[in-house]
Amino acid sequence: MNSQHSRPGSSGSSSAGSHTPAPAQDMRAKAGEAASKITDPARQASSEAKQGVSSLASDATKRAKGLLNMQVTAGADMVDHVADSARAAAESLDQNAPQLAGLMRNAADHAEAFSQDLREQTLEDLIRMASDFTRKQPALVFGLASLAGFLAFRVIKSSPPESSMEQGPTRDRFRGRAGQSHGI
Repeated sequence: MNSQHSRPGSSGSSSAGSHTPAPAQDMRAKAGEAASKITDPARQASSEAKQGVSSLASDATKRAKGLLNMQVTAGADMVDHVADSARAAAESLDQNAPQLAGLMRNAADHAEAFSQDLREQTLEDLIRMASDFTRKQPALVFGLASLAGFLAFRVIKSSPPESSMEQGPTRDRFRGRAGQSHGI
């Protein structure tokens, strides 16, 4: 009894020597081609997205540096105003206190020189200088930071909260009446 089972895609008289590609192999090849067609654009899109993100980060960094450089320039302008004020104060002190006027002029000159130095520095230069100064004088930097913290604490502690300022006179008025009613 010679029974042959026919396979899909193969003819009934298949010989062992000739092997035709099966439909499953054709499907695999087509799937591989389709996958490569899909993955190539996906890789390209991923690459473009990465470039876009890095470009946005670079733009944000440039903007931040630009804003900080503008703040440095504004600080230099403020120091110039202080120097101008010190010169005006020196002129008014000339007649009554010439020694103090000389000190004010000297301070104004130093402030103006500092302002000019500030304008010539980039943000990176200022950060490097601050870092170098901190490494060379850590005790001084710590002391200045402590002093600034102490002064900030005193200023915050000395100012009364807004809610107590608004309710203060009313509370005092009721406190006086409450004291009188309990005393009678």
